[in-house]
Amino acid sequence: MSTAETAQAGLNRREFLTLAGVAGVGLVTHGLFAAAPAFAADPLEMAPLPYAMNALEPVISARTLEFHYGKHHAGYAANVKKMVPGSGLEGKSMEDIVKATAGVAEKTALFNNAAQCWNHAFYWKCMKPGGGGMPTGKLLEAIKADFGGFDAFRKAFVDGSVGRFGSGWGWLVQQGGKLKVVSTSNAETPLTQGATPLLVVDVWEHAYYLDYQNRRADYVNAFMDKLVNWDFAAANLK
Repeated sequence: MSTAETAQAGLNRREFLTLAGVAGVGLVTHGLFAAAPAFAADPLEMAPLPYAMNALEPVISARTLEFHYGKHHAGYAANVKKMVPGSGLEGKSMEDIVKATAGVAEKTALFNNAAQCWNHAFYWKCMKPGGGGMPTGKLLEAIKADFGGFDAFRKAFVDGSVGRFGSGWGWLVQQGGKLKVVSTSNAETPLTQGATPLLVVDVWEHAYYLDYQNRRADYVNAFMDKLVNWDFAAANLK
């Protein structure tokens, strides 16, 4: 190989590593990562998406996921890794960090970033290609018992999520043995409110604006009809 060819090979390798290194976006886009748990083995590392970047199209575009997962979620994760040293929370899981910092004024920034990491990791698992429709089994029976039917639940979930003023999240949770729909603002999460999250939709504008602009209702309805991973929601039911 000539000197020029050697230099070009080195450049190509550097370009590849640069493109592949941003939150694993390049590898995920081509589906090279298998389905992953909500968090990686290192609790402060982002797990790869459980599907390829383009797997949720046309409901959510690859471009949206590249920004949402590769920039927003990755940014929160990077902030947590910077804030944890010296906080007394070294080695803790993301969930433990969220619970330990909730309501602690001097740890508000750490809470906001850790809770956003947890919420986002949970949100990715709430979707799958070809999802949506209705759940089955115990989850459907619980929905019927606590909401009077699936249609009533669906309306409550969509209305609560669409009606959240500003940035936030729409949740189906289990609390006190009952299912309920709640919404939280900004980084808030049911984890700190004594509830067990079953399902969430992200209604921050960055979750849908590239695909739906200001049509939040269209996004939430499409999420319900075509993306919801009911198997994941059912697995969270106690």
